[in-house]
Amino acid sequence: MVAELRTASADPPVATGAEPRQAPGSVRVRTLLYIRWFAVVGQAVALLVVHEFLDLKLPLADCTALLVASILVNLYLLLTRSSAAWLPEHEAAFSLGYDVVQLSALLYLTGGLQNPFTLLMLAPITVSATILSLRSTILLSLFVALAISFLGLFHEPLPWPRSGFVLPSLYLWGLWSALTFATAFIAIYVSRVAAEARSLEAALTETQIALAREQRLSSLGSLAAAVAHELGSPLGTIAVVARELAHDVPADDPLRPDIDLLVSQSARCRDILAQLSQAREGEEDAGSPFLTPPLSALVEEVIGQQGATLVPIELVREPSGGAREPNVARQPGMLHGFANLIQNAVQFANTRVLVIIAWSARDILVTVEDDGPGFSPAVMARLGEPYISSRTGSAGHMGLGVFIAQTLLSRTGARVDFGNADDGGARVVIRWRRSDIEA
Repeated sequence: MVAELRTASADPPVATGAEPRQAPGSVRVRTLLYIRWFAVVGQAVALLVVHEFLDLKLPLADCTALLVASILVNLYLLLTRSSAAWLPEHEAAFSLGYDVVQLSALLYLTGGLQNPFTLLMLAPITVSATILSLRSTILLSLFVALAISFLGLFHEPLPWPRSGFVLPSLYLWGLWSALTFATAFIAIYVSRVAAEARSLEAALTETQIALAREQRLSSLGSLAAAVAHELGSPLGTIAVVARELAHDVPADDPLRPDIDLLVSQSARCRDILAQLSQAREGEEDAGSPFLTPPLSALVEEVIGQQGATLVPIELVREPSGGAREPNVARQPGMLHGFANLIQNAVQFANTRVLVIIAWSARDILVTVEDDGPGFSPAVMARLGEPYISSRTGSAGHMGLGVFIAQTLLSRTGARVDFGNADDGGARVVIRWRRSDIEA
């Protein structure tokens, strides 16, 4: 049986693929303060151990001045900003740039690249790649690479215990190369991982919001029944008082029209509450078709909610082996997942969208096809991830809506497969074991 439902979406498709609105360049003042206090304490301990216990005579006065400068910078932040405040990206980048300058100055006074603590030059890059944007991280990486190059050419000699000891230039150039490549690797890799983590967190938040919205809609029936129950008693009292007033007040009294209106409106409210109570009682019946409708009825409901679309949506039922159509429990996640996938198909379709419901004694399949451009190979490999690029030949985007749909449907036990039909359009197949969702 083929039922063609011409729908169209009054609301724009959910999966617009827009990037999450976030501020990756923001960082709390408290975080930068902790990092710098830790660095100052570590530098002070290292200088003390090297100067006093290893008997390497360093320019302690100059090094101490650099430590005091970092302490003053932290005190300035404490006096001018709340520790819970968020620094804008340019200020956070400037703060990390100062740390690079301060550490470079310390290394200049203590042997340059010959100092094993040169590895700490990678620390500001790691922090930046975690909390700042890629642009700021790249600029800071270039600054660090420049500082490392400067330290390789210009620095005060390290006072080795044995005079005349010099590290081979080949080793120093190798160390410079390693630090430079490590800077680039950390900047790119950590930035990418942090960006993906932020995108996934934002997408999961949107998924929870969508599911909560569907659950609120599903609970409206219970709310209506509760309201009907709570308002029944006071409304009954109002109706009794209104009827007594109507009985006692003469017909020619000026207040009689208002009293008659009060009686009629209280009766109308009583009828409305009675209808709400009866509807909810019908839903709570264990055998109610509203709670456990046939799968096709559930899909038809989702299609009907789309409103009027530019392309028709055709619904096809394909039973197999004489199995009866399954009845499934109404689940907010399933409804929202269906809606997102159908909306995306409508967005990209040229002339039609086909929804095929197939079932057997073992499996249930819902297939959503459109005759649009289909999924490009690059997109196909990443479908189901949040915030990905659009399909081939379309200005629309596939991303957050598909991620939400796949996440919610997976929670019902479904497996969602993406592909292209033989004629080139996109095809999404949702598959359940019948025993998992049948009511």
